[in-house]
Amino acid sequence: MIRWLLGLLGALYVLSPVDFLPDFMVLRGWIDDLVVLYLLYRYYVKPFLGARPASHRGGPRADDPRTGPRPDADARDPYRVLGLSPDATDADIHRAYRQLAAQYHPDKVAHLGEEFRRLAETRFKEIQAAYQELKQRRGI
Repeated sequence: MIRWLLGLLGALYVLSPVDFLPDFMVLRGWIDDLVVLYLLYRYYVKPFLGARPASHRGGPRADDPRTGPRPDADARDPYRVLGLSPDATDADIHRAYRQLAAQYHPDKVAHLGEEFRRLAETRFKEIQAAYQELKQRRGI
């Protein structure tokens, strides 16, 4: 409610003939109006320009470190963490581990920022733990 009231007051200020800086001073008189217009744009128009319908957002991607396994019981299955079926061979397990370890190594995503590095580090630790568990089970 207050947000819409402030927006209405801002629009009325821009349209009113009375300003803090008179409009007859070319360029200098427009500064206050431009500031108010920018704020109106930033808080009322810009959020809607970036919003897309849920149907266009797309689902989670398997290679996105933000959508790695969740902390539920099913995600702790080492085969699921490595993206394998339980009948995978030792070579398949090793290949999947090396591929995922290279993909989610924290040094590979360090240039994307601290948040991505932390998420990749968490995912990398899950991949390592799953591989170690499968090595112990199978005696690799």
